[in-house]
Amino acid sequence: MTGVSPRPGGRIDRLVVTRPAQEATAWVSALRAAGWPALALPLIDIGEPQDAASRQALAHWRVHWPALDALMFVSPAAVQHFFLGMAAPPAGAPVRTHTLPRFWSPGPGTARALAQALSSFGIGTDRIDSPPADAPQFDSESLWPVVRPQLRPGQQLLIVRGLSRDAQAGPAEPDGMPGHGRDWLIRQCEGLGVRVQACAAYERRAPCWGSETRAVALAAGGTGSVWLFSSSEALTHLARCAPAAGWGAAQALVTHPRIAERAREMGFGRVLQTRPALTDVLGTLESNWSPS
Repeated sequence: MTGVSPRPGGRIDRLVVTRPAQEATAWVSALRAAGWPALALPLIDIGEPQDAASRQALAHWRVHWPALDALMFVSPAAVQHFFLGMAAPPAGAPVRTHTLPRFWSPGPGTARALAQALSSFGIGTDRIDSPPADAPQFDSESLWPVVRPQLRPGQQLLIVRGLSRDAQAGPAEPDGMPGHGRDWLIRQCEGLGVRVQACAAYERRAPCWGSETRAVALAAGGTGSVWLFSSSEALTHLARCAPAAGWGAAQALVTHPRIAERAREMGFGRVLQTRPALTDVLGTLESNWSPS
């Protein structure tokens, strides 16, 4: 492009979106519409919980959630799987007449999923609590000042989350956040006398790659590739799916400092951080790279 200064990160031949498949499809579509050569390479598979205790707890809370004071959903997947198949308030549920629960979200993606799910119950977005749009991060720490004034001793909070089949990967807090912040928020709530419980609405698993997918990933380890990460667990899965690969020639765009730390440990040649909203990701891309 004549007269345009080169971007510091060079040109992008591949912009690799690593979110779970359903989210990745939507992101790839939006990024391609903006002119970026995006491709989906999901690094986290999402499925139903496998163990009986998790399924039993999920079934219980799908009926009894109206009796809670608040529910925190850690990701869009948590929302979608928790409300899966529920088109109306459960029959016979102990609904309290004086108030509805509050619905907590650590970021805009989860808030959008909540707004869509709750509309089926006639519940408006005024019941959703989320960090402000200009928050420096979308995570539990940013959510805390928003929800703290609601809390009283004896209240009940349910954390709706995912389970990881990979114990070494540790918990993930999607909308980009690893689990450290969520654990911190739970401690704050418990310190105020709030009873905190949890249920797993879904299970995260490493993807099963065939030779063709592995070849795509290895090709994207070279110059001209930028990987978009919204979870440190995705990086752990990448290291295991392609253990012999070197990532020094590739670049990473990440949505949280803890994910940036993991990407540097993996050896990505350049790691940049952005807020996780699409507009912010596009702005960071435009400031640092040019599409091929």
